[in-house]
Amino acid sequence: MNSFPSTLFTGHHYAVLGLGRNGVPAVLALAKGGARVQAWDDGETARTALAHQCADLPADVAARITCAPIETLTGFDGLVLSPGIPHVLPKPHPVALLAKEAGVPILSDAELLYQAVRRAGSKARFAGITGTNGKSTTTTLLAHILAEAGVPVAAGGNLGPAALALPLLPDNGVYVLEMSSYMLERLDTLRFDAACLLNLTPDHLDRHAGMEGYAHVKTRVFAGQTEADLAVIGVEDQWCRDIAARLKAGPARCITISGAPVTPPSDVYGQANAIWHNGRKVAGIGPALPGNHNAENAAAAYAMASFLGITDNQIATGLRTFPGLPHRQKVVAEQDGVVFVDDSKATNADASSRALGCYDKLVWIAGGMAKEGGIASLVPYFPRMAHTFLIGRDAEELAATLEAHNAPYTVVGTLEAAVPAAYAVARQTQTPVVLLSPACASFDQFSGFEARGLRFQELARTVSAETTPQTGKNG
Repeated sequence: MNSFPSTLFTGHHYAVLGLGRNGVPAVLALAKGGARVQAWDDGETARTALAHQCADLPADVAARITCAPIETLTGFDGLVLSPGIPHVLPKPHPVALLAKEAGVPILSDAELLYQAVRRAGSKARFAGITGTNGKSTTTTLLAHILAEAGVPVAAGGNLGPAALALPLLPDNGVYVLEMSSYMLERLDTLRFDAACLLNLTPDHLDRHAGMEGYAHVKTRVFAGQTEADLAVIGVEDQWCRDIAARLKAGPARCITISGAPVTPPSDVYGQANAIWHNGRKVAGIGPALPGNHNAENAAAAYAMASFLGITDNQIATGLRTFPGLPHRQKVVAEQDGVVFVDDSKATNADASSRALGCYDKLVWIAGGMAKEGGIASLVPYFPRMAHTFLIGRDAEELAATLEAHNAPYTVVGTLEAAVPAAYAVARQTQTPVVLLSPACASFDQFSGFEARGLRFQELARTVSAETTPQTGKNG
């Protein structure tokens, strides 16, 4: 792995709006590659943080960075928008309108990574993974399998390091990128050698004008593919089954996947804690990948790894040794027969359903900023819950759903109240699992799902065996 040449973007001029996890690496990488960069963020704290980073750069690199409001984009080669800033719906940001008026492309940092890799002369391959749920696990799992097999690999994008923070890989390397719908909106030349769409359920509908628009954007992961490429798609929901029927016509080879046997059969599927390919068992699934949803993720990783030249034995080793993903069904503590499971990354009901389906009896901690539909789709899992503790902004909304189905719950407001109360009920009712799987976004109380999960872990590890139960319907 090497650094990119310092002349890759010489003579180019870019604007970067939004100086968060994606924006700052984009500013630094573009400037180090020779481009002039105008950066801006409405938040003073973000601008100050960039200034501190610029102070540590070589003088010639720092001189190419200007931090100033973006009032015109005439003469620029591209605009890099933070993924959370809309350029179409629900309302385009004024700077996005400036780009449209000036005919300047709006690009994701993944697009610029692809351009940088090719300009640097590397033939490294790109694997792109998207879907409503499971993409982080699948991205991390595929990268783990490749690394265990000795392949130079760099993983990032929507997960982990921003795309432009990744190193230059040699010709035999593989970039494994988690692609959000926001990133897929802003591709230009990037073509994935192996692309995967795991599943589709309603999410970000305001950003994409409903489910049709959301599905359309997600299929952009397959854009530009040729007969030399691979398209992998889950077939457990109708949206993806319809897309799979179109993908089967080519040009890329299409492989269907599922977490369990389906009718008609998928090409690669999970069954009996193993992965099967065309009716043949090819690899076992390790303990860090419980449930059918993780079998689907493993099936996707198998299909892509095989295409990338990894043997079945190597894939089996990778699946067995995979440590799991932080905040995705991770056992973080155990006390007096009660296991605490951190699934903070479940920020919508569909994601939570995948964890809830793994346990016959549990105490559930949920809540935050609810997505459209709340937890109505989770009603079939309510009988498994000894009790539910609700936190966050929309706790009362979720409580109404539980109340309507006579499911016991308590609105406690915070994790600090929920964890000891959940532990007490688990001991009292001999329930083996306390599960944090919020089915909601975290931004009402935390900086992100990571911070929420870390706080849960802290509380789980220090909870007292003498905790007093706090139960009853407090709607």
